[in-house]
Amino acid sequence: MTSDELRASFLDFFKEKGHKIIPSSSLIPQGDPTLLLTTAGMVQIKPYFLKEAVPPAPRLASCQKCFRTTDIESVGNATHLTFFEMLGNFSVGDYFKQEAIAWAWEFVTRRLKLPPQRLWITIFVDDEEAFNFWRELGISEQKILRSGEKDNFWGPAGSSGPCGPCSEIHYDFGEGVGCMRASCGPNCDCGRFSEIWNLVFTQYNQDEQGNRTLLPSPNIDTGMGLERTAAVVQGKTSLYETDLFVPLIKRITELSRKKYGSGEETDNAMRIVVEHARGITFLIADGVIPSNEGRGYVLRRLLRRTALFGRRLGMAQPYLAEMAKATIKLMGHVYPEIAERQDFITKVVELEEERFGETLSVGLELLDRTMEEVASKKKGVISGKEAFKLYDTFGFPVELTKEIVAKSGFLVDLEGFEKEMEKQRERARAAHKFDVTLKESAQLADQLGIKETPFVGSRSLKHKSVLINLLVDSKSVEEIKEGQEASLVLETTPFYGETGGQVGDTGQIRGRSGRFSVTNTVRVPPNITVHQGYMSQGGLALGDRVEAAVDEERRLDIARNHTATHLLQFALRQVLGKHVEQRGSLVAPERFRFDFSHLEALEAEEMERVQHLVNEKIRQNLPVYAEELPYKKAIEEGAIALFDEKYGDVVRVLKIGRPPISLELCGGTHVRATGEIGLFQITAEMSIGAGLRRIEAISGRGAEEWLKERLLSLEAIARSLGTTTEEVQDKLSDVVAELDKERQQTLALERELAKREVESLLTQTEVVNGVRILVARVASSRMQILREMSDLLRDKLKSAVIVLGTIYEDKPAFIAAVTPDLVAKGYHAGEIIRQVANVTGGGGGGKPGLAQAGGKYKEKLDEALKRAKNLIESGRLKDA
Repeated sequence: MTSDELRASFLDFFKEKGHKIIPSSSLIPQGDPTLLLTTAGMVQIKPYFLKEAVPPAPRLASCQKCFRTTDIESVGNATHLTFFEMLGNFSVGDYFKQEAIAWAWEFVTRRLKLPPQRLWITIFVDDEEAFNFWRELGISEQKILRSGEKDNFWGPAGSSGPCGPCSEIHYDFGEGVGCMRASCGPNCDCGRFSEIWNLVFTQYNQDEQGNRTLLPSPNIDTGMGLERTAAVVQGKTSLYETDLFVPLIKRITELSRKKYGSGEETDNAMRIVVEHARGITFLIADGVIPSNEGRGYVLRRLLRRTALFGRRLGMAQPYLAEMAKATIKLMGHVYPEIAERQDFITKVVELEEERFGETLSVGLELLDRTMEEVASKKKGVISGKEAFKLYDTFGFPVELTKEIVAKSGFLVDLEGFEKEMEKQRERARAAHKFDVTLKESAQLADQLGIKETPFVGSRSLKHKSVLINLLVDSKSVEEIKEGQEASLVLETTPFYGETGGQVGDTGQIRGRSGRFSVTNTVRVPPNITVHQGYMSQGGLALGDRVEAAVDEERRLDIARNHTATHLLQFALRQVLGKHVEQRGSLVAPERFRFDFSHLEALEAEEMERVQHLVNEKIRQNLPVYAEELPYKKAIEEGAIALFDEKYGDVVRVLKIGRPPISLELCGGTHVRATGEIGLFQITAEMSIGAGLRRIEAISGRGAEEWLKERLLSLEAIARSLGTTTEEVQDKLSDVVAELDKERQQTLALERELAKREVESLLTQTEVVNGVRILVARVASSRMQILREMSDLLRDKLKSAVIVLGTIYEDKPAFIAAVTPDLVAKGYHAGEIIRQVANVTGGGGGGKPGLAQAGGKYKEKLDEALKRAKNLIESGRLKDA
C-alpha cells in the first residue's frame, strides 16, 4: 500500500463510520497563543472540545500537517521527524472508548491487514474500561500492557487544554530487530516496536497551573502517524525507506554525488537533509519567515542545520532550493499550497542559505579554534560568551553549536548564553525606554488599588472626570501648583495612552482653579492611563472635578494614520502574499511606520501597486467600525492577531468595509470611514533586519503638506531652469548632458596639463641612500588626476618613492606611490600616506604600491610634504 493509498483508506474508512472529513489546518495555529506550531490533529479540534465553538459535525476525521521541535536533534534515526502527517478521528461529545477502540482494531487488522499477532496494546495504569474493551476484541491479557502518565496519559496541546488517558497500538517488527533484551516491550525505544496509533480519551481540561477539571462531555482524539504506519504496511523498518522519502533520498544522492548506504555518517546526513527539506517547505508555504524569534527561529534553525549537514556531504554551493522543489514535486498533489507557493518557497530558501553560507565557514573555523583553546585549558565547556558570539555574529543557533561541539565531547554553557542574550535584550529595551518608570507604574497600581482607568475617548474627546492621583517625581502629592511637572490619573479619561504602537494623546485638563497641559499620555500595568505634563495655570488638588479635553486635530491625524496602517497591511498581503505579518509599528500624528515580514526590498512596481490599492480603498469611503467578539469567534472570522500578544476572552475587532476587507484585533483610535484619511503616500521603504522590512508613510494633512512642498520645489526648479513644470524632466536631462560634456572637456584639459607637469616633476627627483624620491606640491587637481600623475611618474622613473600633495576644493589631498622593486625592499605607500596626512589633521591608507589620503588644514600642506621627505630620507617609512 502506498502512502497515498494509506491516507485515502483511513479517511474513507471513517467517512463510512459517519465522520465528516475536514482539511488540514495551517502549521501556524489560529487563535491559540499557547502554541508555537500545530503539533497534532487535535489543535484545530480544541475549541470544539472546550465548547468555545460549534463543530461542523460531532464526528470528524482529518490528515493534519504537524510540526514538533522537540525531535530536531534526534532526526536522522529510523523514527524521529519534525514535520509529519497525522491521521486522526475525533468525537466531539459523541462516541467514546468502546467505538474508538473497536474501529481502530478493525482498521488495522481488516483494512491494513496487519497480523494481529504482531500488535501490542498499552493502556493507562488504572483504565479498566479500556482494558475490558480490548479484551472483548479477543486480545490476550499478556498483550495489553499498563503504563503511567509518562507513556499513557496525553497532555494538552500547549500549556493548557483538553487531555486524558490514552491507549496505543504498537507494531512488533520481530525478535531480529532492536535490543534483543528479554524485557523489551512496546515502550522500549530500541526500534523493535513502533507506536502506530494513539487513542486519547479526552476527559479533562488542564489549566496553566496543571489543575484538571472534567470536560462538559468526554471526547475522542486519535492520532495515527502516516509515516510510521507507511513503514509498517510497506514492510520497512525505517521511515526513510518508504515512498514518502525514497524520491527525496534519490535527489540528495544526485546533488551530493554520494551513495546512500555507503556509510552511517553519510546516510545520517542525507536523512537529516531530506527530513528537514520537508519541514522547511511546509513551514514557508504556511507563512513562516526566517527570523530570530518564535516560529521564524525554528525555521532558521532548521535551514541552518540543513546547510551544515549539506557541507558534511561535500556540498559547498547552495542546494536547498532543489530539495524544496523535490518535496513539492512529491507532495504537491496532496497539499496544493506548496505547489502554488513554489517560487516564494525557493526564494526564501535561497536567500537564507546564501546569507548563512557567507558566515558558515568562518564560524566553523572560530568554533574549531575555541574548542582547541578550551581543550588546552583542560576544560570541557564552551563559554556562553563564545556561544553568543557565534549566534550574534555568525548566525549559529545555540542548539546547532551545542550539537556540533557534542560530537567532540564538549558542552555549551547554556546559562551563560542566556545571560548574554538577556544583556542584548536589555540594550534593546534601553534604546526604546518607556516614558513611565517601572517604579512609577508599580507605585500607581499599589497606591490606587485599581486595575484600570476606563477609556471613554472613542465616544467623546471631552469628558468630565475626577482627579484620583497626583505624582511628582514618582511620589504621590496632594496638590500641584503652576509650573510644576507632574503625572495625573483620572477616574475615567478620553485620553488614549500610548500602546500598540499608537502614541499617546495630548491636550488640556481643566479644573475650577487651574489648567494642566498634557504633553503625553501613557498606559502602565495593569491598565492605568497616566497623563504627563505640567501645570500651565493655577493649581489642582486630589478629588478635584475636572474636564479633560483631547487635542482634536492631533487625535484625528493619529486616527487617519492608524486606519491607514490597517489598509497598508491589507494591501501588502494582497500584493506580496499572505506571509506578510506585522512585526511592529509607530502611529504618530505627522507620520507612521509599519514593520513587516518580507525577504527583500519592494520593487518600484510593487510599491506603486500597494500605494494605489490603499488610495483606491480610501476613495471608496469604506465604513470603519469596531466589534467586541469572543476571541475564538474573531479568529474564526479571519481577524489578524499578533503572535505572542496576550488577548482576553473578549476582544475588539477593527473592521474595514462590508463585507470586511480588513479585520484586525486593535484597541486604537480610528476614523469612521476610509474617505476621512484623504490621501496616503509612502515616503520610504527599507530593511530593518534579515527578513524584515519597514515602510514609512503619511496620510491626511501630512500627505497634503508633503505634496505641497514637493510641488513648490518642482516649480522652483522649473523657474531656475527657465521652463515649465511639465517640461522640467526634458530640460534637466539637457542640462545634465551639457554639464557632463563640459566635465569631460575639463577632465581632458586637466589631463593634458598634468602630463606637462609630470615632465617638469621628472627634473625634481633626488637620490637618497640609493633610492630615488620625488616629493612635490602640484597644481590643484582632483584625486583621479593625482592617481594618473603618479602612474605616469612610476612608469617613467622605473624605481622611485613618490609623494604628491595638492589643494582641491579647499582641502589638502595626498597620494603616495612606490614602484614594485622598492615595495620588495619594505617601502609601504600606505604607511607613508598615513603619517603625511596626519600633519594636516587627516588620514588615509592603501596598498604598499599606492595609497591616498585627505586632510583638514590646507595651510599645513607644505609642512606635511617636508615631513614626508625627511622621513623617507631617514628610512623610517619602511614597512615595519
